Amino acid sequence: MRCFIALDFTRDFRDEIERVQKELEKLNQGSATPIIKLTERENLHLTLKFLGEIDNEKVGEVRKKLREVKTGDFSCYLGNLGVFTPTQIKIVWAHIIGKEILELQKKIDEKLKDLFVPEKRFMSHLTIARVKLVKDKKVFLEELGKIKTQNLKFPVRDFYLMKSELTEKGPIYEEIEKFSLK
Repeated sequence: MRCFIALDFTRDFRDEIERVQKELEKLNQGSATPIIKLTERENLHLTLKFLGEIDNEKVGEVRKKLREVKTGDFSCYLGNLGVFTPTQIKIVWAHIIGKEILELQKKIDEKLKDLFVPEKRFMSHLTIARVKLVKDKKVFLEELGKIKTQNLKFPVRDFYLMKSELTEKGPIYEEIEKFSLK
């Protein structure tokens, strides 16, 4: 099965992301003429580590190791929007700010180092849209820069081992296990 480790978000946080997505969607009618597919509300998450295809035995090992990851509860903040590569815009993301997320991701990597290669470059972000086409990248980036997020704080008390099934209509995510940070 295809698995990943993720953080989930509060309802208020999801509401703010939806507000930002509506502003982003307006760019579909603008002069930059992008073609954008928004991430569905129920699929919003922050991936701490992508595990890929693993069998049930390995899932059991991962679950056991993740139960040992403890950092205590913490809070993070919603940051600005961005793209990974301005010359080839494929994803629009919102930065998730908080050094504790980086520490959590490192602890997960450390616990799983015998099973998976540690992340080389982790950047805490939330994919809010996939971009299929942008005719004028400069205008698109200028307009994207005008969309502001509320510096919303959200609590992090746990994280999840998730299963992902890719379908024609998009991914379907299912929780395998929830892990408390305490």
